[in-house]
Amino acid sequence: MTPAPTTLCEAFQRTAAIDPDAVAVRTIGGTRTLTWREYAARVRRFAAGFAALGVGHGDTVALMMANRVEFYPVDVGALHAGATSFSVYNTLPATAIRHVLGNAGAKVMVCEAQYVERVRESGAPLEKIVVVDAVPGEAPEGTLALDELESLGSPGFDFEASWRAVRPGDIATLIYTSGTTGNPKGVESTHSALLFEAHAVSGVLPIEYGDRITSFMPSAHIADRMTALYCQLVFGTQVTVVGEPGLIAAALPDCRPTIWGAVPRVWEKLKAAVQLAVRNEPDQTRREALRWALDVGLRRVELQRAGKPVPGELAAEHAKAEAAVLAPLRAKLGFGELKWAVSGAAPIAPDTLAFFAALGLRISEIWGMSELTCIASAAPADPAKLGTVGRIVPGMEMRVAEDGELLVRGPLVMKGYRGEPEKTAEAVDPDGWLSTGDIVTVDEDGYLRVVDRKKELIINASGKNMSPANIENTVKAVSSLIGSVVAIGDSRPYNTALVVLDPESVTGHGFSGEAATIARDPELVARVAAAIATANTRLSRVEQIKRFRILPWFWEPGGDELTLTMKLRRKPIAAKYADEIEALYTDPIAEGVHEPVLPTAATQG
Repeated sequence: MTPAPTTLCEAFQRTAAIDPDAVAVRTIGGTRTLTWREYAARVRRFAAGFAALGVGHGDTVALMMANRVEFYPVDVGALHAGATSFSVYNTLPATAIRHVLGNAGAKVMVCEAQYVERVRESGAPLEKIVVVDAVPGEAPEGTLALDELESLGSPGFDFEASWRAVRPGDIATLIYTSGTTGNPKGVESTHSALLFEAHAVSGVLPIEYGDRITSFMPSAHIADRMTALYCQLVFGTQVTVVGEPGLIAAALPDCRPTIWGAVPRVWEKLKAAVQLAVRNEPDQTRREALRWALDVGLRRVELQRAGKPVPGELAAEHAKAEAAVLAPLRAKLGFGELKWAVSGAAPIAPDTLAFFAALGLRISEIWGMSELTCIASAAPADPAKLGTVGRIVPGMEMRVAEDGELLVRGPLVMKGYRGEPEKTAEAVDPDGWLSTGDIVTVDEDGYLRVVDRKKELIINASGKNMSPANIENTVKAVSSLIGSVVAIGDSRPYNTALVVLDPESVTGHGFSGEAATIARDPELVARVAAAIATANTRLSRVEQIKRFRILPWFWEPGGDELTLTMKLRRKPIAAKYADEIEALYTDPIAEGVHEPVLPTAATQG
């Protein structure tokens, strides 16, 4: 038996030879494609081009671009030159770019023309900037066009010797954690860790040659790099690149993914889109059929969640709903051939997973972190296990500390934080145990349930511990109008919340105007009040939200309030909105502060 590849370069060389004329990377509609033969040839040329620029074993290449075809041969070409290749978030300001490139020690930056000025403004000591979308001869002064890099290599460059010199312990990529405070830390991931991860995930969620997936998340996020790039190198998946996140709904029916994953906010938006489409279906017969089928699916799922048998009559009704409505609906969404789907990067409300299970999409919730290469546990798509993130993947060890924090050890643990040995030592003890910062519980089957981040738990004035994420997800699961909600209550007598609207959803529900205008709309306020009151019925008494305020702004990823991966920046939020938070606790009740009101016929939906 041929030994398994020990580096990503070796994995790519084997995979590219399986069916050289098969399409490896494509755009929506197949307007551009890259076969494995073309892919391999471009990797060879880019590796030679990087070598001609002085990039060698152990050097670092940075990439800053949208999800596009060129990303793949450029990144993999850098790997074959012996370099560490990593991506920079496109939204980073110049000061953050300077920190990231300086910490990484990047010699070369490959970016789109629109970012050249910002990269130069950063003052990062790069040796060369390569412009991915420039025409040869017309690239900005002092830069190279990508085509020029591709033709720069020397005929004498020994490609085979270059990639074969790469070692399993070499750093393949850096993942800069978006961080809720301070500068991001550069997580070092090795070839061996990324290979271990690919096989560990496939052992739980099978991946085969020719499986189809989209790449729509930033390639600076480990989730996109792992699922779209590294799994492609190992297993030979076909990737459809989606240049703008807003195009994902159009990309899904075109790609027809067989494997797919998204962060909770994307699943929440898909759920809202389905609900809105049902609500706005003009044909009454069709609208009633959709509502009936989803209701049948949900009744079935609720029984399964409770561990109860599904009566024969309901099973028969579900079979009819599946054939007549649910299967065609999934196909229309682009999920007709989906083998598995995952949700990760942040907690997702079990009710959201139940909605998709009713639709026939069984989503596995995964858990992991950049410091653990990506995915460290995965739950089966089992309705009885909704809300858990499964067991730790085979080959990894876990234990729970006395305070409930999850500790993990094994091949997925990062090599370290780039250039920060003290912070590495704080995260990983001398015995190799990584402190995850997550508080968990473990059931009798070994399934993990993440309570919340250790540093983010709410401890109210009475000393009660609560998970803000649980409260927030319960609220968001009730209404698609709510884009973000921040539960407040630490050292307070009761919980309150700051609410931020979802711009797409409020428009879809017929509200128009600036965020400040919409936030004051009486009907909108009534709907949010009803949603929070409904959520309160699903929370314990101590967790319930007593007052809320709708902020007159929309929040964008990468801003003061949200990380690029849509996590709340709680400390900056608390500082920035200190006055608004204090107003939630003043008596008499302040202007713009509202109390939850149970829904009426006028406010439901």
